[in-house]
Formats: sequence, structure tokens, C-alpha cells
Amino acid sequence: MLSFYANNIHKQDLINKGEKYMRAVVQRSLAAKVTIAGQTVGAIDHGFVVLLGVGPEDTSADSDYLAEKISKLRVFSDDAGKMNLALADVGGQVLSISQFTLYADTRHGNRPSFTGAAKPALGEQLYDTFNAKLRDLGVTVATGEFGGDMQVSLTNDGPVTILFDTEAK
Repeated sequence: MLSFYANNIHKQDLINKGEKYMRAVVQRSLAAKVTIAGQTVGAIDHGFVVLLGVGPEDTSADSDYLAEKISKLRVFSDDAGKMNLALADVGGQVLSISQFTLYADTRHGNRPSFTGAAKPALGEQLYDTFNAKLRDLGVTVATGEFGGDMQVSLTNDGPVTILFDTEAK
């Protein structure tokens, strides 16, 4: 039991440091948009809002892996009401938002540290790679602005919220 506990603590330390694991929070939505300075810069009718966080050790392989997993995620209801359909099956779209705060380390004090997130140059490169891969897979993608001060609004559907990281690949 102690070994299991120690392994989980070590795993959590690695996750909090941002090592190796690209993260995505996927929310099924009926509609969503992102605005900057009062102007809508991206919007979707229905599909997924994806909050994507990039760590310092992430690569384009991580971006590709998550794009493929998310594009094939079957969480839309079929005629029997069972979650069995993917984005392509329902004509769904993705609103993709860069989100370095997914790497918040809240273990010490009350102010989170974001040192586990990738530097902006790498983060933007892999965010763009992720979006390009989704488009290559036939998904319509709307985006926010990397590093921008954005307001994201959405109507959750379900709600269904799924957390991905590339540790599982």
C-alpha cells in the first residue's frame, strides 16, 4: 500500500511540475464563443470547447495524439440516447482555447504558480499544431488568441466534461 501511495505522490509531483503531460479539458457544448475587447473572435454552434494546456516537455506528437482522441470522442447521444457519436457524426465543431492555467500548482500558499507550463513560444507552437491536426482530421475549429485576455462563454450540454492528458498514450 505504501508503494502505491508513494508512486501516486511522485506522479502528482510530476504532473504539477508540468513534465511530459499535455492537458486538455473538453466540454460538450450547445454553443460557445470567445471575445476579446468586446469583439467575438471565435464561435461554434455545437460541439466541444477545448481548453488546452502545454507543458515544457510536450511535443507535436502530444498535440497530434490529443487532436485524434478528441476528434473521435464519442459523447454525443445516438437515437437511443446512448453516448455513442463523435464530432463528425453530429456535425460538431471545436472552440479551442489556450489555457496555461491548467498547470497551476496550488500546493503552497494561496497564489498559484504556473512554472509547470511551457514557455509561450513552445505553447503557441503546439497549440497551433493541435488546431491544425484537428482541421486535418476534418474538424471545423474556431480559436481564441494565444496569450490574449479572453472571455469565453458557453452553454454546457449535459454537462459533459472530460479531462485528457497525454500520460495515457
